[in-house]
Amino acid sequence: MAKIISIANQKGGVGKTTTAVNLSASLAVAEKRVLLVDFDPQGNTTSGVGIAKNGSKASIYQAIIQHKGLKEVIKDTEISFLRTAPSTIDLIGAEVELIDDPTREIRLKDALKEVANDYDYILIDCPPSLSLLTVNALTAADSVLIPMQCEYYALEGLSQLMKTVGLIKKNLNPGLEIEGILLTMFDPRNNLAHQVAEEVKAHFAEKVFKTVIPRNVRLSESPSFGKPVILYDVTSKGALSYIELAKEILLKN
Repeated sequence: MAKIISIANQKGGVGKTTTAVNLSASLAVAEKRVLLVDFDPQGNTTSGVGIAKNGSKASIYQAIIQHKGLKEVIKDTEISFLRTAPSTIDLIGAEVELIDDPTREIRLKDALKEVANDYDYILIDCPPSLSLLTVNALTAADSVLIPMQCEYYALEGLSQLMKTVGLIKKNLNPGLEIEGILLTMFDPRNNLAHQVAEEVKAHFAEKVFKTVIPRNVRLSESPSFGKPVILYDVTSKGALSYIELAKEILLKN
């Protein structure tokens, strides 16, 4: 049975999609069977693993709205152990279409049941909002991984997200845990980055991953080539950091 991890933060630009793509790839290189679900209408995770946005009519949208089998939607990637359920712009209308549906919060959970035994890990990239799509992802997940940029306003967003996780746990998914808080875009030359990192560690202690993701040019470049950084430049600091994060998660689970 797969461990399902949602990667969520309602704040954009915190390295959420970067983490989804590169953590998935790093787990797959360790020969874990990984399904990466792109649950963001922007589709950046889809293109980040080399699949053209809107290049297929079969997407996660069809799985949750039209009850298409998830196995019909899933596509292979360049990495043999990594497969993905792509997103298309159609997903933007999903919330409106589901608004009156009594099962609206559990559509993704139901869709994933079909493939849960085929993978070791299922990672879900959430949209940058606390929307019905994010609620679906958190309801389907065993745990949530929270990427957090090392800047002041990120702390405010983190407390809001924690409240949402608490509400999901209370009302929809009692088993939901915090997989960990991941510090991203860390610049060691920046004093504020160090202060924010220390404050997060003081508040959340063992919930903060030891691995910190640095600002890294190769990590920023790799999406434009449709490749995880591990395929683009395996010796870069960005690639090595995500390999370390994968090791941490494998040791925990």
